[in-house]
Amino acid sequence: MATRTRRSQRRTEALSRERIVEAAVEVLDAAGEGGLTFRVLTERLATGPGAIYWHVANKGELLDAATDAVVAAALAVGPGPAGATDAPQEGVHAVALGLFEAIEEHPWLATQLAAQLARSPWRSVTPRIFESVGRQVQALGVPEDSWFTATSALVHYILGAAGQNAANTASGRELGPDADRGEFLDGVSRAWEELDPDAYPFTRAVADQMRDHDDREQFLAGITLILTGITADRPLST
Repeated sequence: MATRTRRSQRRTEALSRERIVEAAVEVLDAAGEGGLTFRVLTERLATGPGAIYWHVANKGELLDAATDAVVAAALAVGPGPAGATDAPQEGVHAVALGLFEAIEEHPWLATQLAAQLARSPWRSVTPRIFESVGRQVQALGVPEDSWFTATSALVHYILGAAGQNAANTASGRELGPDADRGEFLDGVSRAWEELDPDAYPFTRAVADQMRDHDDREQFLAGITLILTGITADRPLST
């Protein structure tokens, strides 16, 4: 009996919270939120449910932990503390691109980020993102009474634009493995060009630009536009 107990303890210790979260991310990437169950995790980790519940109370806690782990990894390649880069605007771009790529790589992430920002902004994910962006805003010399507004504008743009890009990518997958992005955009562009010129003069005018745009470049250009507005009364650092 004592031997079985010691073996059980060793299995519980070997199955760390980090490994459970890592496996949860793998399941989420493959099957989405609906596919993440404790039964699936027990099969993937070759353990019993008790060993998982020892570390994680429920699915909600597991989703929060998976989201935080992915966001932390995405921001780990960013600029770090304020002043760690020569130009704070480059730091904002680094943070933004890290989140953009994470949301693109993990299709479930955008929904979880939106949910956490809305229902539990005091938990680790929102402060982690806000701190990473806010330190760079502070380093840009933005007046203190504008820190929250400027940082909020950047965070909402980053998550919104990255989330929309992820949705576009997911829609592209649904079109099938033979779907071609260029052909799809060309079709949309031609449809825009055929719109009523009196009702849609602007949309017709930018149809060619939409056809040829690069999602990542467009995303980063949006960051630059916001930074230009934030620092309109002072030049960007160089």
